[in-house]
Amino acid sequence: MIFEVAVILLALLWALSLWFFLNYSKRQRELAAQQAIGDALRDQRIKDLAKSLEDYQNGTVRMGEALHELRTTVATLPDRLERLEQRDPSNVTFTQAARLVGMGASVAELSETCGLTRAEAELMSKLHRSE
Repeated sequence: MIFEVAVILLALLWALSLWFFLNYSKRQRELAAQQAIGDALRDQRIKDLAKSLEDYQNGTVRMGEALHELRTTVATLPDRLERLEQRDPSNVTFTQAARLVGMGASVAELSETCGLTRAEAELMSKLHRSE
């Protein structure tokens, strides 16, 4: 009789162990599936971030190229400004007067606007109206 009780007890222990093992295996599969989903989301996020980083890098490169072009353009400005400052101011007045005559300005307007004497304004008017 003790032998039969021992066999029954061992059978129950085996069944209980089998049940625990199957439950454990099932939970492990569920955890593995959840981890796979999490891994897929993480991988997609990494791809998105890599794409954003690449876009930022491309934008930075384009901005650097634009800054280089601007630097090249601006580099000549001090020399040009110095030349403009050293130009004869009367030359600018006569150039401006010639432009105004071409637009139909009168002798009085030339004198007033450009600071020319009446004789200079008349001369400018005659010279540039005949052209």
